[in-house]
Amino acid sequence: FMSMPSRFHTTAFLFSVALALSVVSGLPFGKKKEEPVVPEPTIMEETFSSIMNALGGFFEFGFIWRLAFLYILDAKFEIRAKIAKWGGAPDSAALILYFIFWYAGNTKYNEYNKGALDAVGGKTAGLTMTISTMQLGVCAAYAGFLWLIGSNPIKLCGFQAPDPQPIPSSTTNDIIKTGPVAFCAAAAHSASVFALGGDPLFGQIVKAGEPVLSAVVNTIFYASPPSVAKACCLPLIVGGVCFASMKADPITGGYVLKFDTTALYFGLMANAFAAFKGSENKKLMTDKAIKERYKGVGNQYAVTEILAFLISLPVMLATEGNMFPTFIKLLTTSPALRFNLVASGLAFYLYNELATMTIKKTSAVTASVANTAKRVIVLIWMSLITGKPLTFEQKVGATIAIGGVMLYSAIDDLLKKMKTKSN
Repeated sequence: FMSMPSRFHTTAFLFSVALALSVVSGLPFGKKKEEPVVPEPTIMEETFSSIMNALGGFFEFGFIWRLAFLYILDAKFEIRAKIAKWGGAPDSAALILYFIFWYAGNTKYNEYNKGALDAVGGKTAGLTMTISTMQLGVCAAYAGFLWLIGSNPIKLCGFQAPDPQPIPSSTTNDIIKTGPVAFCAAAAHSASVFALGGDPLFGQIVKAGEPVLSAVVNTIFYASPPSVAKACCLPLIVGGVCFASMKADPITGGYVLKFDTTALYFGLMANAFAAFKGSENKKLMTDKAIKERYKGVGNQYAVTEILAFLISLPVMLATEGNMFPTFIKLLTTSPALRFNLVASGLAFYLYNELATMTIKKTSAVTASVANTAKRVIVLIWMSLITGKPLTFEQKVGATIAIGGVMLYSAIDDLLKKMKTKSN
């Protein structure tokens, strides 16, 4: 590959940049997608929607035109060489851009995921596991493409020079040790797709309660219980999710439990597997030799996504294999399915990379606030695109649960700072 002409390298590199920008921008590859029919929005909703669309549509070119434009610019001005020499934007400015594109990518993933599920007939069509698996297949293909070009363009979102991403020199034993992380990643992703397919809004609220399952999993299986201060925050999160599950009886005025069971059960499963994944990943990365052979976090994430896809395939065939011919027929006849499937897979890969980059460069408190803001933005965005407003109970419950998560994530650092000041 390295002996190929430099023009090929340039084309491959710019193709990956254009592809990444297409996904983040929320535009089909050269075509505008149809807007969903939603109720008349309020002024606040119109303002929020305009901001998010401005972020998503930052580059107003179709995919082919964007690729051609970047290629011409690079050929004329040697952009890649100049960026590498310049060093890119300051880290502080890049960090802000990473936050922006992380939020935009996360909201767009949820939108594309819903679009893909709707294109196959929704949660009752019997193809949810297939959509989840194919999204991971897109992630695996993109990971392979990064190794093909030997570079990861994700840092261009912050106007910084891309990092090299060579093929890792991992051993078979390294791959086996990564298996538990990949299994949990596959299970967490599939459960999330089922939860969001059941009810996108309530599913997000349930997923906000991840620290509760994380505390349980780490206490029981890893002998790592949360601090007393963190444990005191857990009832807030549980209470918020419970209140969001309730609905007022129009006759008696009393409250009754009313929620989408698919969103609740699979949301809890997603949280549990996400907790296992985090702990297994932390355990894996304590091995310095494995870290060196992976040659960076980007490669470890790429390998994890490829393995997650391979793990999901037999599960898909066992549970929905009889529906696969139907899926292939829909894939070949539905432009909406093709676009949303590819876009959701790429958006999932890219926003997770951006999330990792931003959280690594911020304090625990900042990361907590950022995650809280992300969940609020996603909830509002999904309410807009589904045309389904949050109920009073969901608004209050989500506020309590998400606020509890923010407090849970930051309270140890806040107490430590207060103790330091008092001394």
